[in-house]
Amino acid sequence: MAPLAAHAATSAAGSGDGPGGIGSHGAVTATMIAAEMPVDEVSLAALIGAVAGTSGSRPWATAGVPGALVVDLDARPPAVSASEAALPALHGGVRAVVVGLTTVEPAESHAAAGLCDVVLAPGSAQVDAVVDAVKASPLAATALAVLLRGAPHRRIDAGLGAESAVYSTLQAGPESAAWRASRTPRRRDSAEGDPVRVERDGDVLTITLDRPHVRNALSTAMRDQLVEAFDLVAVDPSMVEVHLRGAGPDFCAGGDLDEFGTFPDPATAHLVRLQQSVGRSIATVAGRVTAHLHGACVGSGIELPAFAGTVVAAPDTRISLPEVALGLVPGAGGTVSLPLRIGRHRTARLAFAGEVLDAATAHAWGLVDAVTDG
Repeated sequence: MAPLAAHAATSAAGSGDGPGGIGSHGAVTATMIAAEMPVDEVSLAALIGAVAGTSGSRPWATAGVPGALVVDLDARPPAVSASEAALPALHGGVRAVVVGLTTVEPAESHAAAGLCDVVLAPGSAQVDAVVDAVKASPLAATALAVLLRGAPHRRIDAGLGAESAVYSTLQAGPESAAWRASRTPRRRDSAEGDPVRVERDGDVLTITLDRPHVRNALSTAMRDQLVEAFDLVAVDPSMVEVHLRGAGPDFCAGGDLDEFGTFPDPATAHLVRLQQSVGRSIATVAGRVTAHLHGACVGSGIELPAFAGTVVAAPDTRISLPEVALGLVPGAGGTVSLPLRIGRHRTARLAFAGEVLDAATAHAWGLVDAVTDG
């Protein structure tokens, strides 16, 4: 048995007895670095099984907490190239975020990257950031990892449905509840006008997020008006060009946090989210849509425009996905739209590591198509 596999098996059978400890329940909370192991589909699957309880007595089946498994992919050359097609079978039921370390550039091109949730350079700041994020929000982090593993195999509608189900489940969980309890909602302005401005000039339609006083935070009313606007585009082919913009200094600072958890129950929220999906409405007419990003593009502020056929960013654009820290996963379609543009590994990295992408990096990744002052 390779050293790391042996260590994993030993950890799973450790001496602690309490729930959530390394012991009879086999919960793995420590990061483990591979010293020497063959990186191929069979051996890495066996390793993950030993750590996460997917083989033998399945010690994680009834108790324990999720964790992060960090694997040195360069320890030995891969004996078998990994493939995305093999991932669902290998990762089925694995409750751990698998982080691969490699000096290969880009990291996602490593032959065994398909077996990992995130692939990073050894010693980079992102490694510690990802592990810290998993420790702080293990339920949300692991749920996101599992959700993204299936992203390449889902159609847009199926992906949106899967994301919404996971999001609603986490809304009812302890991590999201703890975050909501930690903040005080702001007083709302009942006299606020229409949150979306729609203007037509010939065959060009401009849709503008118009809540600059709250950095264009996506409210329920804004969501509904955006769905209405893009559904109108879908039935009117005379609208040849559609431009999505944001008023004020920021395109969109994410979901309206004061509305989080205000639905009567997560099941109702799930059904409403499926019916009123801005992401699906944009995707339906994506070929005619150009999204113009500037300033903060947080959470839904990048998840939604990523569905557009063309995304351009001003030089001051700043992109981030903060949902895991809130005990959630992206809920505006980001687990669908971002993987289509940048792949699931970089989507996970952005969500876990707490990075803020500038316009140049977003362009290099393919998250935006051009950087322009226009």
